[in-house]
Amino acid sequence: MTTEEIISALKHISHPAAGKPIVELNMVSDIHISGLNVELTLTFAKAQDPMKNTIVKACEKALRFYVHPDVVPHIRIKTVQQIQEPSKKHPLQAKNIIAVASGKGGVGKSTVAANLAVALVKLGYSVGLLDADIYGPSMPRMLGVEGAQPEIKGSEGHEIMVPVEQYGVRMLSIGFFVRPEDAVIWRGPMATSALKQMLCQGEWGRPDYLLIDLPPGTGDVHLTIVQELPVTGAVIVSTPQEVALADAVRGINMFQSDKVNVPILGLVENMAWFTPKELPDNRYYFFGNGGCKALAEREGIRLLGQIPIVQGICEGGDNGKPVVTNEHSITGKAFMDLAQNLIEAVNERNESMPPTKPLEVNR
Repeated sequence: MTTEEIISALKHISHPAAGKPIVELNMVSDIHISGLNVELTLTFAKAQDPMKNTIVKACEKALRFYVHPDVVPHIRIKTVQQIQEPSKKHPLQAKNIIAVASGKGGVGKSTVAANLAVALVKLGYSVGLLDADIYGPSMPRMLGVEGAQPEIKGSEGHEIMVPVEQYGVRMLSIGFFVRPEDAVIWRGPMATSALKQMLCQGEWGRPDYLLIDLPPGTGDVHLTIVQELPVTGAVIVSTPQEVALADAVRGINMFQSDKVNVPILGLVENMAWFTPKELPDNRYYFFGNGGCKALAEREGIRLLGQIPIVQGICEGGDNGKPVVTNEHSITGKAFMDLAQNLIEAVNERNESMPPTKPLEVNR
């Protein structure tokens, strides 16, 4: 047996999260051969890598299959401090970080986030938008940049991703790195690892507002965001019907819990009413009337805006042209009012409350 044979065998083993062979990731070192005994070291970026045991077993099988069936592997494990571990000063230095969340899917959260980002640009602010909906990234299509590829700068191990800019909004999404027709089938650790890369390795600059479009519900991605970043506040999107409002309450309670402690900036009522294009003064309340207003009063939070349903919202999202680009339309005006109300809520929050501290996790 030779060292070259060992390395050649281990080239067949990849780290699932990185998507590269462990040899290319420089994880293999200190190879020593004595008869049928093979000693080597695997170096992992973090001590609690969930794929550690799987990779070790895969290496043992590869050595027996590709090198010699009677080989006796002795694999040592080392860890190094991961470059992207949270630090006292996070590399992302946005002035205000706004989480856009919803208790359930299908309420138009991403539509609200996309139009709100463009509206803030129209009001003269620098804006970043992180599509953190790992399993259903829709921002590339909504902003008309589907198929774009962010520029990667720097050398291996120190790459910087340059956000794609559209309508003045700088944006990163997992949708830029997977084909639109592919399902993202990742376990929690892989999803959060991808999210941390976009947060820590994105060339965000120091925007006035960074909007984070979260997945529906509450889960790993939400916890990663509040652990990694000092989130200024959360905006909860809901529709007026009772089933959506019940889920919105869960989202509110998550952010306001003692452990998370992220302020709720307000509630957005999407699909508040239907207005036909040919009858702009008519309102039809398909999902109920005033549900979010009542919830906001009951929870003691702001109702930041009510967004009506018009045909243009759907068409704008599908065509990559947010309806707020026409700020004089019914819905465009609603989103501009929402942006103004959000700015007021953020300013009031910053004047009356200290900065949010990232959630500390005791391991």
